[in-house]
Amino acid sequence: MDPALEELKEIVTSAMGDALAGTEESVGELALVVHRDKLVRALTYLRDNVHCQFKQLVDICGVDYPGRVERFEVVYNLLSLTHNTRIRVKVRTAGEAVPSVVGVFSTAGWFEREVWDMYGVPFDGNPDLRRILTDYGFEGHPLRKDFPLTGFVELRYDDEKKRVVYEPVKMTQEYRSFDFLSPWDGVPRMLPGDEKAEGEGA
Repeated sequence: MDPALEELKEIVTSAMGDALAGTEESVGELALVVHRDKLVRALTYLRDNVHCQFKQLVDICGVDYPGRVERFEVVYNLLSLTHNTRIRVKVRTAGEAVPSVVGVFSTAGWFEREVWDMYGVPFDGNPDLRRILTDYGFEGHPLRKDFPLTGFVELRYDDEKKRVVYEPVKMTQEYRSFDFLSPWDGVPRMLPGDEKAEGEGA
């Protein structure tokens, strides 16, 4: 590990104490796994400490691991322009509310809305937690691993009603005959013309 990253890890782990559930290292970056109830304290420390100065929240994203008890991870990507360093903070939840960090980083509001919209993870204290990428009448959270690829409803413009209408998804093609000539279906065992080669060898 890079000596500067090792030093940062020692400073952060000693300062955070019981707020820290663990640390991970990947692609030359340090990731901190933090307890949900200590999230605001941890991010405030990373922002204000002179050895850290992670004053820019680059992004908040979600990850879904359906096999875990705490299946969702909320990941905070931070940048220190002073030290030219990045760090990742992770919080795990089974669907319980995660504390909002709008009070620490004012840009977090929209990022939290996106994670809630896509994964259904609520943020306690967010002043405007509503959908941001999908429609207000949308059902479900489309980046969850158990969300169907076709979705639940589809929308179209109805000429008779002169408005957009929602309808249950209809599969127009229930049966498909595979001819095995499509490159998407894989290579067949015998290609057209192979039967001639077998005849020549006989």
